[in-house]
Amino acid sequence: MKFKLLLAFSFWMLLVAVSCNKDDITFDTPSQQLSFSKDTVFCDTVYHQVRSETYVVKVYNNEDKDILIPRVNLEKGAASLYRINVDGKPGYDFKDVPLRKKDSLYIFVEIAPLATGPEAIAEDRVVFTGPAGQQHVTLFSVVQDAEFFIQTPTNPNVISSSTTWHNNKAKIIYGNLTIDENVTLDIDPGTKVYFHKNSGMKVAKGGVLNINGTKDDQVILRGDRNDPYYDTISKNWNSIRMEANSILNMNHARLFGGTKGLELRQSKANITNSFIHTFFEYGIYAVGTTIDANNLVMNNCGLSCIGIFRGGKHNYTHATIANYSKSMGTFDRNGIFATNEWKNDAGQTEQGALQELNIRNSIVYSDRDNSVQFEQTPGQQFEFLIQNCLLKYSGTSEAGFPFDNNTKVIQSIKNEEPQFMNYFMAKMNLRVKPTSPAINKGNVSVAGTVPLDIVNVSRTTNPTLGAYQ
Repeated sequence: MKFKLLLAFSFWMLLVAVSCNKDDITFDTPSQQLSFSKDTVFCDTVYHQVRSETYVVKVYNNEDKDILIPRVNLEKGAASLYRINVDGKPGYDFKDVPLRKKDSLYIFVEIAPLATGPEAIAEDRVVFTGPAGQQHVTLFSVVQDAEFFIQTPTNPNVISSSTTWHNNKAKIIYGNLTIDENVTLDIDPGTKVYFHKNSGMKVAKGGVLNINGTKDDQVILRGDRNDPYYDTISKNWNSIRMEANSILNMNHARLFGGTKGLELRQSKANITNSFIHTFFEYGIYAVGTTIDANNLVMNNCGLSCIGIFRGGKHNYTHATIANYSKSMGTFDRNGIFATNEWKNDAGQTEQGALQELNIRNSIVYSDRDNSVQFEQTPGQQFEFLIQNCLLKYSGTSEAGFPFDNNTKVIQSIKNEEPQFMNYFMAKMNLRVKPTSPAINKGNVSVAGTVPLDIVNVSRTTNPTLGAYQ
């Protein structure tokens, strides 16, 4: 009996002794340099007093021992526009940061600056100090001063008198911004207009929207996320909607990244020297509308770059209408789609005459089998002319018109690769290579109506198809 009591007592004493033995960790001074997931953090362009998204840098300990990093700090200290969080702790200066062997820690970075002018560079460094010397990760962002247009239950967000937007401040739109009936909005060269998620602009009946960019100072209209990742994806905002009898004049603009680009309802649009790309549905969605477009470049739209519904009047001269996309592979991705019909907001089908659709000296191409699709309603007027163009064409049944021996298709080329410099969205360059079949194939008389290409190069002799000479 005594033996059993002694054995039990010994067991419990051993258990207590083991339980009380702490797993002490010894952290040594680092003897090697750290490594990082990135050496520069390019933050999203940020606006006055608006916090950026959070960016992550991973710091790696490649040594076979646990270390204490003597110091991690923002170089500009408390005066920095940036804020960091090191391994779960916010601040700007940290001492003796532990890092286990062969492990990593996270540093989270964000910026919420006060703007000091129209546009400035915000730069700082996260500095790592140790016996092996100093290392750093650069933090970099563009800071813009901004003017906000915010729709709320008590603010319908309406511009009720004619006004001009200058380029001294970016324009940030939350919700829907409405240009009131018979009101004109002029947008100066170099102005940047940003739409928040699910936001857009509407120009009411009789309103006028003048987008007045220049070759060197484009007007930019896009979503409000400026990280390069968002340059190549759609559906970041809604559309610019032109209501009946409104007028759009757009020159040297770049419009991208939404659901629909220009949503035109029985309105009129004059579009020159502009880029419209990367829209989830349509770059141009036109219902019973009149459009004149010269030197227009389009790409990467899910359903069609241009959608023409309920007829109207359309002229596209020296346009480069491509549709290449990896992210919307199952979509139709037409270059131009045209029909006499349209389903209104109530779901009712309306019809209208296509009085004219003239496509001249242009490229309309896609990575699909067909780039142009016409759907004519029997008994409705459907007038079109394709003159000196390069098309992707798969046959009458899909395209909706015969190509060969068609008096409405004049001196045009089918199914010859345009040889674009680069049609991928991250580095989009829809100039054609010197060996392209589009070189010198334009009609000289047509080119004379648009004598300069999108970058002001003369095309009055030997004109090349598309927006670029």
